[in-house]
Amino acid sequence: MKRFWGFVKKEFFHIFRDVRTMIILFGIPIAQLMLFGTVITNEIKDAHLAIYDQSKDEVTQEITAKLLSSGYFILDQYLESTEDVEAIFRKGKVKEVLVFEPNFAQTLEKEGKANVQVIADASDPNMGKLLASYTSGIINDYILKEMGELALPMQLEPEVRMFYNEGLRSVYMFVPGIMAMILMLISAMMTSISITREKELGTMEILLVSPLRPVQIILGKVAPYLALSIINALVILLIGHWVFGVPIAGSWVLLMAESILFILMALCLGILISTVSKNQMVAMFISMIALMLPTILLSGFIFPIENMPVPLQIISHLMPPRWFIVILKNVMLKGTGFLYVWKETLILLGMAVVFTAIAVRKFKTRLE
Repeated sequence: MKRFWGFVKKEFFHIFRDVRTMIILFGIPIAQLMLFGTVITNEIKDAHLAIYDQSKDEVTQEITAKLLSSGYFILDQYLESTEDVEAIFRKGKVKEVLVFEPNFAQTLEKEGKANVQVIADASDPNMGKLLASYTSGIINDYILKEMGELALPMQLEPEVRMFYNEGLRSVYMFVPGIMAMILMLISAMMTSISITREKELGTMEILLVSPLRPVQIILGKVAPYLALSIINALVILLIGHWVFGVPIAGSWVLLMAESILFILMALCLGILISTVSKNQMVAMFISMIALMLPTILLSGFIFPIENMPVPLQIISHLMPPRWFIVILKNVMLKGTGFLYVWKETLILLGMAVVFTAIAVRKFKTRLE
């Protein structure tokens, strides 16, 4: 055990004295925060909508039909009361709830004005803002075209409410995404490069004939990155919460446990990449193509997965950051517990097991 901890200490010193490694560990995360810390607007398509219609008259039905025929919304369900709103938002499928007041058509005809409330899930601020804007535009367009004989030019004034992100702050969107990217970068890419460097320089064979067992060597190589990744996760959460004001509505223990699970999964993926790479260049190329770009494009970090073509939606299921971002948003913004993220947790755990099994098999094959 003393030899093992000495080996781990040596790996820490090796990381800290390598300028390129330090730039990747601390320079790239800062660059990513600066790059993605802006609001990015995307089009809405097939967003799931729930409706609480207290009037159920002809006008509300026509407005509902116009919303559904626009191509932007899909009716998920009709609600029986507003008490179901937060519960349905916690499930994550429904993105907007529309509430019509009682006697909607009569009030509109008599007073020239009626109330409709738009409640949007703003855990993704861009999505919430666009949903509310599209809904208001479609409703107002219906009033102007179908009920233009009324005296007032603006007959409806939708009351908009954003759940989980009242101020539509963009940091609520990019902090979970940046956290997933940084942890994936440090845990997977740096681990794969570190182990591949040993093989490329011929020092891996020297380590294998040392008193340390192969398992201890692998653990010693990945232990520093595990520690650094956990520190990065904690720092990102603290900065996001105390500097940018991103709430941590759920359990800190659950949040850190899920983060450690994601880190372990990424470490397993890094070991797998190292076993199939002959040199550092190949490992870097695989990491960039297989990790960085999919994390940005296919994880739902920037672009809504629902708007992607069906083949890309299927491929996105294989992207670990997709499930981790869902967990982060649910725990941080919605305050949900393990019962709401157990499926994503099992997926990450399953990926970790699969990556480890493949990596161990290939590693044993090489030793033979």
